[in-house]
Amino acid sequence: MFRADRIDALVAQAQATGRAPSLIIGVLRDGGLAHVAAAGQTPEPDPDTQYRIGSISKTMTAVLLLQQRDEGRLDLDDPLDRHLPDTPVGTVRLRQLLGHAAGLQREPDGDWWERSAGADLDTLLAGLTAAKLAHPPHRTFHYSNLAYGLLGAVLERITGESWWKLVRTRLLDPLGMVRTSYQATEPFARGYVVHPWHGTLREEPRTDTGAMAPAGQIWATTTDLARWAAFLAAPDPEVLAPGTLTEMCVPVAISDLDSWTAGYGLGLELHRVGDRVYVGHGGSMPGYVATMSVHRPSRTGVVGFANSYGFRSGALPALGRQLLSTVLDSEPVPVRPWRPASAPPAPEIAELTGRWWWMGREVEVAWDATTDELLITQLASSAAAPWRFGRDGTGRWRGRSGLNDGEILVVRRDPTGVAAALDIATFVFTRDPDRTG
Repeated sequence: MFRADRIDALVAQAQATGRAPSLIIGVLRDGGLAHVAAAGQTPEPDPDTQYRIGSISKTMTAVLLLQQRDEGRLDLDDPLDRHLPDTPVGTVRLRQLLGHAAGLQREPDGDWWERSAGADLDTLLAGLTAAKLAHPPHRTFHYSNLAYGLLGAVLERITGESWWKLVRTRLLDPLGMVRTSYQATEPFARGYVVHPWHGTLREEPRTDTGAMAPAGQIWATTTDLARWAAFLAAPDPEVLAPGTLTEMCVPVAISDLDSWTAGYGLGLELHRVGDRVYVGHGGSMPGYVATMSVHRPSRTGVVGFANSYGFRSGALPALGRQLLSTVLDSEPVPVRPWRPASAPPAPEIAELTGRWWWMGREVEVAWDATTDELLITQLASSAAAPWRFGRDGTGRWRGRSGLNDGEILVVRRDPTGVAAALDIATFVFTRDPDRTG
């Protein structure tokens, strides 16, 4: 078991040095909330107390958009114009907006939107000008809240439903996130700015951000945010296909070109810490900061909130990643016991298992009954990811992971019908190490 007292000590130290009225961290293990560490008294933190999650809302907007893609209502490479006609930025693509690679400026026009009541969608669209494109697409990573306001508008135009209704009915209700809401509902933590000289608190406004809500409106509890983190680790297929969630974790842009330790996928921040990659998002709104980091292979994560804008510089997300590494370093990933498998469903699949060679290189083909896939391991390279192939309904096999993800495997048979070779993307593996093809 990880050292809970170590987590508690780090949280207490962060609350004291960061001068947070309250700070709460939840540790997620194997899909459940395993530990809660809290410090501060204003209010006394509790897993059922709401805080504002800020830009973590973007992860929900992104999942909603990917749901629509999977249901055939849009393509990620659609230009914005296809769904929001006649805007002066309509040439940018939905994928670029999701990954902050469209070159769009960070904010809409007007006073700082996070502290001001938001405008409606018509006003937001009317404020768009061609000058809002600060960079050509894919020139650089440029974080844009405005991009997510526009993505929320796309969702509303496609579905005929409000963004918030989509969040509630398609995400929160299926996942049992009953304490996540559009506006604060008691009990909730008030948000503050801490005076830099005498430590007094100034309460911040709790605005309705209007058409910009898809970028950062939502309120949630530690318990509910842990449920969302668990979903990002291992999604419920009834809500989002696991392969789609994996697609969201593919970098669209690298946001840290000096060290390549941070990037952005489709609505998800990516951070490389040592030999691990964490996915999630940070969030901030006036008086609040939030963090969510997940290590998907181990289904381990950290979520947290503070009700002080003093953490805005990134201290809370950095603390979250530090705590996640502390947990993973101190507690090995649980070993899943081996269990006997069922036989391959047909003799023509069973005969594919065993050793095959190409150019003197040996692979081993096994059958994974749990996923209904061929699992191909490169025996000379134990560190390489296995290749997984699933049946594509045409008598062929389609790669699902590893080097040959998306490639085609065709079984070549001799005149008697026996499997004689495996043609994997034109690389022909045979049973005889002395020949190929």
